[in-house]
Amino acid sequence: MFSLMTPQLVVMGGGSRHETVTVLQRLGITRPLIVTDGFLVKTGVVGEIEALLHKAGMAPGRFDETVPDPTVAVVEAGVTRLQEGAYDGLLAIGGGSPMDTAKAMAVLAAGGGAMRDYKVPASADKADLPIVCIPTTAGTGSEVTRFAVITDEATDEKMLIMGLACLPRAAIVDYELTLTKPLRLTADTGIDALTHAIEAFVSKKATPLSDVYALEAMRLIYPNLRTACFEPGNHAAREAMMRGATLAGLAFSNASVALVHGMSRPIGAFFHVPHGLSNAMLLPVVTAFSAPAALDRYATVARTLGLATAAEGDQAAVSALLEALTALNRDLTVPSPAAYGIDEARYRDLMPRMAEQALASGSPGNNPRVPTAAEIVMLYDAAYRG
Repeated sequence: MFSLMTPQLVVMGGGSRHETVTVLQRLGITRPLIVTDGFLVKTGVVGEIEALLHKAGMAPGRFDETVPDPTVAVVEAGVTRLQEGAYDGLLAIGGGSPMDTAKAMAVLAAGGGAMRDYKVPASADKADLPIVCIPTTAGTGSEVTRFAVITDEATDEKMLIMGLACLPRAAIVDYELTLTKPLRLTADTGIDALTHAIEAFVSKKATPLSDVYALEAMRLIYPNLRTACFEPGNHAAREAMMRGATLAGLAFSNASVALVHGMSRPIGAFFHVPHGLSNAMLLPVVTAFSAPAALDRYATVARTLGLATAAEGDQAAVSALLEALTALNRDLTVPSPAAYGIDEARYRDLMPRMAEQALASGSPGNNPRVPTAAEIVMLYDAAYRG
């Protein structure tokens, strides 16, 4: 027996942002609070959508104070803004940060208390307001997941919030919003999406349906990631990346992520490394650690990515996968933590604490090979210089 959790409605394709009014009307939303960031306001993306809403007679509000790696303080400020108006829905526009902020706002507004009350292993299932997401990056998949990650400034912990309250009611997935994204952002969010697909497939919580999403996501993302980075105006590559990122989101929303994500969040929290980049730093070394416990699954990943044939043995296929992940990082200039400029002494001093936080998130428990705290410290050490 297994379950499948998805938004009620997903609208996908170039120009689909122009369907925002129709989507909101179908959900009965007339006064959405737009949750976004200042950069997207400056680009005109938010203004374009606001104009559509006003033309349709809607009365949107705006909260544009979201930040990368959203914090408890920002979520609380968003809830205050939400409570100031009679809003009947949340419209998140942006990358993972605005979408996760909107999810956390919905959870906190419905349940009260402190954000920490809702971190895993708690289940955040109560929300009074529907969430509609319009992603502007091909990466997090947050537009279709039941997860949000919020940083507790008091402890430098990235808290995983999970539950039905975090699952958007609808998603509008328009690849045209990614055409102007720079190489670094495209690379980091793209590797994040690839990591979602791989981890969902090897997760102990994988299901036959999550496997379908994960494998198709890999087929779309891997052959198009470099093209999207180096030919940013390539519509076909951008569309494949956006579709793949959403499918990867559906995969890991139902199968959960694993050790890479568990270890990645503390690096982001303590050293302010973008989430996708910290995943990329860890993916090759964690894959090498995990593969012996699920050789057939990782071999299937390799074959799905076109790195090995069915005639080749699993060990050879996994070797090809490890080489390919290392080459991908090299081609997309993914730095090691050392090359990124993370202070070695502080990094090593924090490794035991990061290992504790990684384990506490629950994600490493989904890994094919469940690590001890000491093994996580060993992996942090191995990843430092790449």
